[in-house]
Amino acid sequence: MKPTRIILLLAVPILSATAWGQDTHPPTIASAVDREISTVEKQILEAAEAMPEDKFNFSPESLNIPGAGYEGVRTFSSQVKHVAASNYAIWWRLTGDKFPDDFMGGNGPENLKTKAEILKFLRDSFALGHKAAASLTIQNMLANPEGSKSTRLRLAVFAVEHANDHYGQMVEYLRMNGIVPPASR
Repeated sequence: MKPTRIILLLAVPILSATAWGQDTHPPTIASAVDREISTVEKQILEAAEAMPEDKFNFSPESLNIPGAGYEGVRTFSSQVKHVAASNYAIWWRLTGDKFPDDFMGGNGPENLKTKAEILKFLRDSFALGHKAAASLTIQNMLANPEGSKSTRLRLAVFAVEHANDHYGQMVEYLRMNGIVPPASR
């Protein structure tokens, strides 16, 4: 075998091990899900922070594009609040935390108006997600939490999928306002 080929074959496992950072422990179901939560959390938080406060209530409906079908769509701030409220609605079953009554309906508390308040709500919702991910084990990931037809793993992953869907919408809102999303810079 050629020396270059041997070096490349040895490099793959070494680079794979270091891809997980300094931690030499193999990934767990909890750490794998937590990594996905961290990824979407970073994208959504950066997108939300990029939108100026004076445009936080922007909706594409205001563009009045004929035939676009934007009537009644959420504002940017409502997108952010919806992600946060949905995170709570999905992840509380995994953590055992009480689901707050004013989060019902998927749009979050009505009293959150400023960008700072909404961003805090979003950050707190992802903190619950990290707590939910930490609760996952090989033994419990396929169990259904009380009151749910979905497995614990499905709930954890669905919240990430849902957040990614709304991240895409937030990206469009940013671009409609001439803002390049941070992840695209």
